Amino acid sequence: MAITVRDVRAFKERGEKFVMLTAYDAFSAQLLDEEGIPLILVGDTLGMVMLGYDSTVPVTMEDQLHHTKAVRRGTKNALVVGDMPFMSYQGSVTEGIHNAGRFLKEGGANCVKLEGGESVLDLVSRLTSIGIPVMGHLGLTPQSVNAFGGYRVQGRDDEQAHKIAEDAKSLEAAGAFSLVLEAVPAGLAKEITESLSIPTIGIGAGPDCDGQVLVWHDFLGITPYRTAKFVKKYASLGDDIRRASNAFKDEVARGEFPSEEYSYE
Repeated sequence: MAITVRDVRAFKERGEKFVMLTAYDAFSAQLLDEEGIPLILVGDTLGMVMLGYDSTVPVTMEDQLHHTKAVRRGTKNALVVGDMPFMSYQGSVTEGIHNAGRFLKEGGANCVKLEGGESVLDLVSRLTSIGIPVMGHLGLTPQSVNAFGGYRVQGRDDEQAHKIAEDAKSLEAAGAFSLVLEAVPAGLAKEITESLSIPTIGIGAGPDCDGQVLVWHDFLGITPYRTAKFVKKYASLGDDIRRASNAFKDEVARGEFPSEEYSYE
């Protein structure tokens, strides 16, 4: 049965922990969908893990739509979340509505995710009023990496923590159906989670969020660079890929592949 935003809210109402994982192509999405992963995020992290950028900032709407379409083709049941890239919604509410609509109309997404608090409240309110569900994102918002001066934990001082907590309540009031909390102290995430009726989804935000999200390449151990403290690697596929590549290279060099078994008579 296809997951909807009502189901996501119901997870919290039942006290049921849930997960979201990123995917960027049809095959990966199909694997996750078949295993019952309820939410699949087509994250703008694709800029780093798929396109080789050093941040999410260069990612375009066309990049995001291209990958969202692919994920939709591989998904039957999961809720597909389209991640709105940098400067696709910050310029004006009108531009944000147009681009959010493209995610649903062209990309096949079920909802959109966008970063920020007070600055995006008008947009969140307008989108939800016209039938486009919105997932918020607070704490370490990667599109603001230049303003933050790097990828740093947010909300450690009282003023910053208070601002994140207030923004969370404002996003709920504006109509967001869920909220990602990234790289914030566990105690702050717990306080926010308990204060909201909408579910929180943590990434580096401790165990008390209603759900948890990880990036495909990170949790599978494919990412070649050092990952954040909050990343748990559930596999070591990067090592497997290296071993397989070397085995293939060596067998071809020795004339062992393709053998008769892999050749046509």
